[in-house]
Amino acid sequence: FLTGHTGFKGSWMVLLLNFLGAEVTGYALNPPTKPSIFEICNLCDLINSITGDVRDFKSLNRAIQKASPEILIHMAAQPLVRESYKFPIETYETNVLGTANFFEALRSCKSAKVAINVTTDKVYKNIEKNKGYLEDAPLGGDDPYSSSNACSELVANAYRHSYFNDTSVGIATARAGNV
Repeated sequence: FLTGHTGFKGSWMVLLLNFLGAEVTGYALNPPTKPSIFEICNLCDLINSITGDVRDFKSLNRAIQKASPEILIHMAAQPLVRESYKFPIETYETNVLGTANFFEALRSCKSAKVAINVTTDKVYKNIEKNKGYLEDAPLGGDDPYSSSNACSELVANAYRHSYFNDTSVGIATARAGNV
């Protein structure tokens, strides 16, 4: 199960998962650009594509339960820094509440074995150093995009420790850099 499958990185993930032989159900808004990789590559022919918004818990939960996935990858996000300044509330709703909805739906997904929350390398508190950040560096964010993704990381961590600590469902986060 892949949220955000119509976006830039999500579309590439669809191609990779298809190449690996996975049966994928995607859940996302319509492609964000015209043209889009999703449309150009006819990715709707490779997966079960569901149009939906991660801010809509009932719809997301219904899609996850119906798909009955073993692996869930959460890539749906408001991914643009400039857009986060124009639309901060939508950014927080998508990146934070959308992540909480994803993990809340995961709680009742009996087939789940692993879930991965994909965010960004901008989750780290920017201390203006000239080298990369380590995974244990403090989270932060001085803008809506960065801070909403740091919050997404905190949501994933809270669900991991509160609900999946003693279960067979593995929870991980991946902090992707610019492509």
